[in-house]
Amino acid sequence: MNTNLSRRQFFGSSAAVAAAVGFSGVAAVARAQTPAASTKPYRFRYGLNAGTIRGYKLGFVEQVEVAGKAGYEGIEPWMSDVEKFVQGGGSLKDMGKHCKDLGLAVYGGIGFASWIVDDEQQRAKGVERLKQEMDWLAQLGGTHIAAPPAGATKQGMKLEPARMAERYRAILELGRQSGVIPQLEIWGASANLSTLNEALDVAARAGHPDACILADVYHLYKGGTEPAALRLLSRQVTHCFHMNDYPATPERAVITDAARVWPSDGIAPLKQILNILADNHCNAMLSLELFNAEYWKQPVAATAATGLAKMKASVAAAGLA
Repeated sequence: MNTNLSRRQFFGSSAAVAAAVGFSGVAAVARAQTPAASTKPYRFRYGLNAGTIRGYKLGFVEQVEVAGKAGYEGIEPWMSDVEKFVQGGGSLKDMGKHCKDLGLAVYGGIGFASWIVDDEQQRAKGVERLKQEMDWLAQLGGTHIAAPPAGATKQGMKLEPARMAERYRAILELGRQSGVIPQLEIWGASANLSTLNEALDVAARAGHPDACILADVYHLYKGGTEPAALRLLSRQVTHCFHMNDYPATPERAVITDAARVWPSDGIAPLKQILNILADNHCNAMLSLELFNAEYWKQPVAATAATGLAKMKASVAAAGLA
């Protein structure tokens, strides 16, 4: 299989997708212009996690076009979609340039490599997979990748904090080879790294200058982390923050990812959360991540636009616009 499309082939197909979603080149140029320096001690940017539009079953190129047209400042792709793009002959270098042309930073990536598990053979495969994903992101110009406790989520799989820290430090060192930093991701329903205090403990034990944490409104709630605990996160360890909300029902014990709703459409204390991040002087990408099948019934452009508007409205309601 040919693994390198010519620039003419790539941009020709990309233009066709752009036309399908109504892409405006003029708007992209305007977004790509360097913004004026902010006098605020914090800066929030707005990104689209590709999981939010996953139900449309779009390819990586189409996802990028949707995010660019909607006006996001970045995209957080799922690595399985990036892999399909590569296997189909796509050029990651050209795709990275295309993202820049659309004013999009590739600020992260979502993968599920089993880097943290006890089984040595499984962990070795997981680390190798993570290495491959970091290389793909580096070619796109990406800077960070999620490092969740994949493979060690079920009850009975509880891991020692010292072991998790040792394994996290190992992948942080691996990330220095590609320039892509693994972010320790909290999963609220997991047997491991379900709370912010667990993630902080592991990150501190790792003792690595690149250690950082990827938190999420829903997962903080699901795991039982109080918002005030976010005051322990410095701007240096908060590069990305997953934005969403959750309803009053189902209750915490039984709620699942599928129940997430638009920011400020639920009961999450978003004003408090956002103000804590601002007080911490965070320059964070607020990354919209939810998996609500009801939203996938409308056109993808409407879903992307609504999500961005909801995030901006939440920031404004917190007095931080």
